[in-house]
Amino acid sequence: MDYVNKVLDRLSKSKFRSSFHLDKKDIDYIDKKGLNEIKTHALKFINDRLAPKYIENDGKQTPIKGHPVFKAEHATATCCRGCLFKWHKIPKDKELKDEEIKYIVKIIMTWIEREYHDFKR
Repeated sequence: MDYVNKVLDRLSKSKFRSSFHLDKKDIDYIDKKGLNEIKTHALKFINDRLAPKYIENDGKQTPIKGHPVFKAEHATATCCRGCLFKWHKIPKDKELKDEEIKYIVKIIMTWIEREYHDFKR
């Protein structure tokens, strides 16, 4: 977990990455679905859009809004294989391993949980 915190701290220093935040609509959605369901969504999005070896529209596969996970992907640089390589050193042009997928979901969910708790204060 300490590594996740260090990565999120580094990402928070990026003007672009730090511009993403959950809004009331996102918080209401999380309240309705619950964090466990949001984690299920994150896992599905990562498996479908990021895990394959070849991604036809890499760099354009993650919308900027429409789901809390999408915002989290951009905030955590887990939105495309290029960002995954640049920020997390996960190589392109290979299928993601299970431990890489778990790491990505952990980063996303930690960011969402922080945003959620900050919003609720």
